[in-house]
Amino acid sequence: MKTAYFDCIAGASGDMLLASLIDAGLPAETLEAELAKLQLDDFRLDVKRVSKNGFGATKVDVHVRDDAPERHLREILEVLERSTVDAHVKHRAAHVFTRICEVEAGIHGRPIEHVHLHEVGGVDAIVDVVGTLAGVAALGLGRIVVSPVPLGRGFVNGAHGRIPLPAPATLALLEGAPVRESEVEAETVTPTGAALLAELADAWGPVPKMTLRAIGYGAGTRDLKIPNLLRLMIGDAAQCPDWTTETITVLETNLDHESGETIGHTTQRLMDEGALDVLAIPAQMKKNRPATLLKVYTRPEDTDRLECILFRETATLGVRRAEVRRDALPRRAGEVETRFGPISVKIADLPGGGTRAAPEYEDCRQAAEAHRVPLREVRDAAMRALGE
Repeated sequence: MKTAYFDCIAGASGDMLLASLIDAGLPAETLEAELAKLQLDDFRLDVKRVSKNGFGATKVDVHVRDDAPERHLREILEVLERSTVDAHVKHRAAHVFTRICEVEAGIHGRPIEHVHLHEVGGVDAIVDVVGTLAGVAALGLGRIVVSPVPLGRGFVNGAHGRIPLPAPATLALLEGAPVRESEVEAETVTPTGAALLAELADAWGPVPKMTLRAIGYGAGTRDLKIPNLLRLMIGDAAQCPDWTTETITVLETNLDHESGETIGHTTQRLMDEGALDVLAIPAQMKKNRPATLLKVYTRPEDTDRLECILFRETATLGVRRAEVRRDALPRRAGEVETRFGPISVKIADLPGGGTRAAPEYEDCRQAAEAHRVPLREVRDAAMRALGE
């Protein structure tokens, strides 16, 4: 299976995605043949080589006839339905445009059928979306990982006047994705680019393990102080089971005036609110004061919320935070039958083959209480059922 990584150096747009695919090996003729299946005659592609801050790259421009119409969602879906585009590409494109309309409807407080896609309802957006999805399929890209997305600042002119950047639709479409601030005072990610990244991404984060086979650079229109490029890396997936690599945040604070009850309560609150794990570690602070080092592991999107809990529930005046990389084995849920009833188990795939399994604590605890036996008896029974 081919693995792909979209490295959002300066951001992403529909034309940059198209260009990166061509630069990485997708023949322009193949792309044009796929787009011909849309049966639209009011556009043409212009593919050329350009230089961005000294980097050679591919630039794709979609030239649209002046009298080409803008479309509502229903009309876009009709174009897709009438086309002879591959069914899978057609389905994904319909999902992208429906998602954009849902976001716009929520922003403007209007029913989805009344939303007019001024910026993404034109022929160029249809070409960008269908072309990108068809290109991904033509290159045989299986697992796709996307880097954290840089968000520019400033304002841009839209159908409703001046729009602050990042555009509200772009932000909504990237909900759940890791983002970062960009030094660029311009629009770095368009709504079309955001919607496509969200549709394509199987994961977000650092470069996945792969044997690198091809690299493509897709150029944006503006000349910026950084290279205005989207980089695509394509490679062969690792042969052993590919563990998940992600970025998580570690929060930590030293507590030297807290009771055990407060620390226990805070730990439970953090876990209930989505912390991945919480550690309370005995520590010796300055002036030889005994203390507790409280460490919280969390997803980036939950960091601020969990840090607020630390400030509200403890007497700390400062919380340290750091981003770390976490590798996790592929895992799946299972169930075994024991004389105490069914027990849920977690099964992990090991590099090089084989598995490792363990019963879920909560199931074991409940079964032990229900049968009035020690916890270890239930756990041992589950391990025997697993063959461990």
